[in-house]
Amino acid sequence: MADHVHVAVALDGSGSHPGAWRAPGARAHDLTTAAHWQRRVAEAEAGLLDFVTLADSFALHRGRPRTDRATGGLDAVLLASRLAPTTRSIGLIPTATATHTEPFHVSKAIATLDYVSNGRAGVVLRTTADPDEAALFGRRRFPDDPAVLADLASEALDFATVLGLLWDSWEDDAEIRDVATGRFVDRDKLHYIDFAGDHFSVRGPAITPRPPQGRPVIAATGAHPTDLRVIGRGADVGFISPRDVDDAVRAVTAVGAAHSDAGREIADPALLFVDLFVVLARSGADAEGRRAQLDDWAGEPFTPDSAVFTGTPTGLADEIERWAAVEGISGIRLHPAALSEDLGAITQELVPELQRRKLFRSGYTEPTLRGHLGLDRPSNRFATRKAGVA
Repeated sequence: MADHVHVAVALDGSGSHPGAWRAPGARAHDLTTAAHWQRRVAEAEAGLLDFVTLADSFALHRGRPRTDRATGGLDAVLLASRLAPTTRSIGLIPTATATHTEPFHVSKAIATLDYVSNGRAGVVLRTTADPDEAALFGRRRFPDDPAVLADLASEALDFATVLGLLWDSWEDDAEIRDVATGRFVDRDKLHYIDFAGDHFSVRGPAITPRPPQGRPVIAATGAHPTDLRVIGRGADVGFISPRDVDDAVRAVTAVGAAHSDAGREIADPALLFVDLFVVLARSGADAEGRRAQLDDWAGEPFTPDSAVFTGTPTGLADEIERWAAVEGISGIRLHPAALSEDLGAITQELVPELQRRKLFRSGYTEPTLRGHLGLDRPSNRFATRKAGVA
């Protein structure tokens, strides 16, 4: 197990439970305000968390009111750029749906986020075969065939590849800004990426200079075996949902195999975070009661896609230690059932307990998200190739 466990929080509406909008203090009517999200992210930053992810999709969550979808119906990438200047250290990783968006547009948006956050940006690449979402765009239809998942994963991998190439298409010192000669940029340090894959054909270069981190963090979710290949071949961070330790070991092995097969430029495979849905209270009985109440508000029992912990913050620290002891697991992404109650329990009770066990940082020591995660700033592949030729 690593000396320090990475801990992140998923911000999803009023919480990850569909009944969370009815919880005391949920203030669901505030979900479309920047102030609401600023308070939530400030709370996560006060707890020294590595990063927050901001959920997003093009579909309404079943069983939730319209204003409680993901980030209240707000665009996650735009919201992250609004929040960035109000924070100092925490990483911001919004979601972008790769299935229905263009990598050129996302690369520009995330590069912008990296600039306005001074190097704390990332992006979660989401795929979806939801026919209702596809109908919003009208460009494609998805057959009721499991093979479509492999095609969407292949598309997401191309998407991630194009992002990295576009961020590298400007060398770090491409901007000259020489008033005397009137030269703003060195054309020899801008590069066509000339990417031609099965899903995208992108010439480039980007129109935004290389981001502060070189390449902002790319994350992906491993909901299916094909997604694990995407994590291994194209992501810096992967979110997995094992049901038990053996399942986690299988996911680590699959990601490592995909990384080796791809011959990636970086030596280390993606950092893997276990997704964990949490309901917290001062006693196990109280936590069970909270979960039952949330189910009642939702109208039916809710079963998340990830592992579940219902209990005390101290018990959650034990659970995190158990997952983090699995070789290849770097951290935990917590999904608070109701943000109004569980986020505070995470930052004010769980974090001090992890610190007491010497498992979590006592302060931010790096200025960038890649720094928080122990990831080096990648060299520019085009500059490296030029140097090799020279």
